[in-house]
Amino acid sequence: MARLVNEQVEQCYLTATNYFECSFERPTIHFNQRGKIAGCARLQTNELRFNPVLLKDNLDTFINEVVPHEVSHLLTFILFGRVKPHGKEWQAIMTDVFKLKPNTRHQMDVNKVKGKTFLYQCQCGPVELSIRRHNKVIRGTQNYICRRCKEALKYMK
Repeated sequence: MARLVNEQVEQCYLTATNYFECSFERPTIHFNQRGKIAGCARLQTNELRFNPVLLKDNLDTFINEVVPHEVSHLLTFILFGRVKPHGKEWQAIMTDVFKLKPNTRHQMDVNKVKGKTFLYQCQCGPVELSIRRHNKVIRGTQNYICRRCKEALKYMK
């Protein structure tokens, strides 16, 4: 599976090289991403990180969506510098170069990789927060707002 991801990364770079008529330095690729995140692009170090558990269960999605998504982040940084992560530049690379819909979130089942969660409440109903986010709330360093109703989330003890 790692070989297939590496091949797809290379194919994405060849596509981008042809489109932009310039070459790009290839990134370092790691398979050590944890949690619910499928992939991560480290812009300053030119690295790609992929989640091996989600990769194993979702190979086609990784090859067809996750790899181009993360490569697009690196290309955006190289071509445009620091811009919004899923802004118009990134979206243009996804649509124009890779001919893909610029989705910002994956739809993979994350039950295998989902850690301990804590229930919070808003107008919409219960919302689960990860242990990391919960600890930030408990320490008083972060508050979270519901994406739908825009109400502050309150911990349900």
